[in-house]
Amino acid sequence: MSDSVQQREISANFFKALSHSTRLFIVEQLSDGEKCVCELTDMIDADMSTVSRHLAVLKNVGIVSSCKRGNQVFYSLRTPCILSFLQCIHAPLGQG
Repeated sequence: MSDSVQQREISANFFKALSHSTRLFIVEQLSDGEKCVCELTDMIDADMSTVSRHLAVLKNVGIVSSCKRGNQVFYSLRTPCILSFLQCIHAPLGQG
């Protein structure tokens, strides 16, 4: 596979990971700093397994990273440039 094809595949997987409103919400929340799974679960009002699945999708493509402390797992945003991208796509809609 050529480099350009591989790069497009990586980009496509990145955008697929962002294609769910809950995952976009998680990214927005992590822009304020790291959060534990329990905090995100409360914010989203979903069970922990659902939130963990969304976080796993984001982590698998490198959007977030995790750190375990004791019994809790904390997530942080690895790609803060994503926030600029989200503002960019909202601007033409008058929402940026």
